Amino acid sequence: MEISIKVTVQDMFTGIEKLVSVAFSTFVTKPVGTEKIHLKPITLLTEQDHVEHNLASERRKVRLQHEDTFKNLMKENGKFDDPICDEEEGTVSTRDTSVQSIELVLPPHANHHGNTFGGQIMAWMETVATISASRLCRVHPLLKSVDMFKFRGPSTVGDRLVFNATVNNTFQTCVEVGVRVEAFDCKEWSEGRGRHINSAFLIYNAVDDKEEMVTFPRIKPVSEDDFRRYHGAIARKRIRLSRKYVVSHKEEVPLCEHWNIDNQVSLSKGNVEALKKMAAKSGWEVTSAMEKTKIYILEEDDILSVWVEKHVERPAHLVYHLLSDFTKRPLWDPHYMSCEVIDRVSEDDQIYYITCPVVNDDKPKDLVVLVSRRRPVKDGNTYTVAVKSVILPSVPPSPQYVRSEITCAGFLIHAIDNSSCTVSYFNQISASIFPYFAGNLGGWSKSIEETAASCIQFIENATDDGLISLF
Repeated sequence: MEISIKVTVQDMFTGIEKLVSVAFSTFVTKPVGTEKIHLKPITLLTEQDHVEHNLASERRKVRLQHEDTFKNLMKENGKFDDPICDEEEGTVSTRDTSVQSIELVLPPHANHHGNTFGGQIMAWMETVATISASRLCRVHPLLKSVDMFKFRGPSTVGDRLVFNATVNNTFQTCVEVGVRVEAFDCKEWSEGRGRHINSAFLIYNAVDDKEEMVTFPRIKPVSEDDFRRYHGAIARKRIRLSRKYVVSHKEEVPLCEHWNIDNQVSLSKGNVEALKKMAAKSGWEVTSAMEKTKIYILEEDDILSVWVEKHVERPAHLVYHLLSDFTKRPLWDPHYMSCEVIDRVSEDDQIYYITCPVVNDDKPKDLVVLVSRRRPVKDGNTYTVAVKSVILPSVPPSPQYVRSEITCAGFLIHAIDNSSCTVSYFNQISASIFPYFAGNLGGWSKSIEETAASCIQFIENATDDGLISLF
């Protein structure tokens, strides 16, 4: 059974309540004999009950496929070189973050069966993990979230519990600390062999005196086991990102603006500026690297953005003309079924109507987007193709499709030399677009890599006649 736990705090003077934390605990019933105990289904009374029931089912699916997903991501991480460089300054060895603590289980720490309270063990684990995280900053770290507390076995009164914590990896303003707990009775203690009873992965932030987020130094793995935990932290972060957006119940709030002749200049200018602003943000983290493609992720509160960087062996100006013509997008992008021009606003701004395939047994999606193209300014070498959804009265939502939205997306094409360039695709993922990225971020799909490879092949195989016809 899954039980949800919500903790709130109330200000005694104002009466204002604030949500502190949310957790989901999974329990199993222990039979007296050998037969499993079948639980009675719960009765759903309200619409919110049905929503929570469905989300619990989604969380269970994620949990069941967690092990396979984690193994696949670990294999993927082993295919490319580790990003840590021996000469990089400011890195901290994993050994410098190791902390060990020993606790003796006394009667107040246990229930009437003599088994240690799970909450007590979790509290001890948090204490040792906090000390480990504090080795990386000069302020007190704050527990942001818990990836997992896994109870592998019981401990009882009289056991000695040994807690070992170490920082597995850092991600800009957060750090993952792994904690392992072993239990020893008197005989096991004398023989030096314990029972692995608990594991946990805790995520910390820290703020300085100015209430600004602290950037943690990078971690330098030393041993083979350190590297395993280092890559494991990257895999868990990807799974957390996917899990967070898959199981979150978000209503799509329309953010796109109405298109009309009065605001077309400001919308077009804002479209281009938003793309460049997103590309210039700091904190992008690489999650996948191939021969010609790298994928980066940027998470800001509830906003998730993806950056796909591709190296292409064709001149930048030709690549610009291929990618800025969205009628050709279905030739290489499987997420686009059709794409037609519905308004040629100007030479550099056009409005397209796009249809997308079915995902998760839902209706197919459609979009109305403004595509703003910009050539480099004088002495520049970066071409811009910005994309943003707009509301066009002449193309109202259709019952056959789910009207979706692109908040901010597009290409930045940077010339390397006369015959090659770097193509950077950015997308600030909205709730309606996320299903097309979920499998890739979670590790059970290669849709982004496959689409990037298809794009590169399309560009490099384009004939000169096809390119010339675009001018």
